[in-house]
Amino acid sequence: MISKIKNFIQPYKITSGKNFRLKDFDPADTAHLRSKEQAEELLSQGIKRVRALQEKLYAQDQWSLLLIFQAMDAAGKDGAIKHVMSGVNPQGCQVFSFKEPSREELDHDFLWRTTCRLPERGRIGIFNRSYYEEVLTVCVHPKILQNQKLPKKLITKDIFGQRYESIRDLEKHLARNGTSVHKFFLNISKQEQHKRLLRRLDDPCRNWKFSMADLREREYWDAYMKAYEETIRKTATKNAPWYVVPANNKWFSRLVIAAAVIDALESLDLAFPQLNARQKKELLSAKRSLA
Repeated sequence: MISKIKNFIQPYKITSGKNFRLKDFDPADTAHLRSKEQAEELLSQGIKRVRALQEKLYAQDQWSLLLIFQAMDAAGKDGAIKHVMSGVNPQGCQVFSFKEPSREELDHDFLWRTTCRLPERGRIGIFNRSYYEEVLTVCVHPKILQNQKLPKKLITKDIFGQRYESIRDLEKHLARNGTSVHKFFLNISKQEQHKRLLRRLDDPCRNWKFSMADLREREYWDAYMKAYEETIRKTATKNAPWYVVPANNKWFSRLVIAAAVIDALESLDLAFPQLNARQKKELLSAKRSLA
């Protein structure tokens, strides 16, 4: 069953952005699955596997896993995190959302606020948006740079190329120090986003999710797609791959994400700590005492 789930990863995993083109990825793709019920059954099994692997990750206390979620509004980031990580022990998982930088955060470099939130060894860290906003939103709205307190001579035509380089260096550094980085772009179509935004307006239980900013950013759709394509081209590596997840069908996107998390954790060769002879002797002594 688990090997079947992991089959859903490869078509969407990008480890080199050299020939990447976003138009080659269909937001409505569901591989060979045509049944939501079948996908949910597979996801249920996947969640159990994630839970078992997370227990070993926590007990071993050597590796950490960083999952980064980026997407246009209404693509389903929150729901994906909620469902895929639903079986994980809360003690072993940390979730942080990054919105507009605070005054304190603007007094530091653009990587500072996320670096402070990196997962500890033994834990899964989740970034709902991340430092990638600095080459996505800021690229689409370059006027933001004027408010980032940067010296004017540093705001050049090369600034985003430099930021890609800084990001690659950070992710290489993390990989070398035991943090496995995996990045998800939830690839939703403009038409499907339109449907979901309308749903937020029509459903009183979803009204709170709606923001006028969503509509304003929607006007820059093409610019965002160009920014995402360039970002994935420049920052997809073997150490920190991107997954371009079809997001028009939430039941399928959650399955792909679960498969990627399973694959990432299994690649770490996790195991419960083995006791040495002295520790085993202490356990036997404790057992006799309790008996």
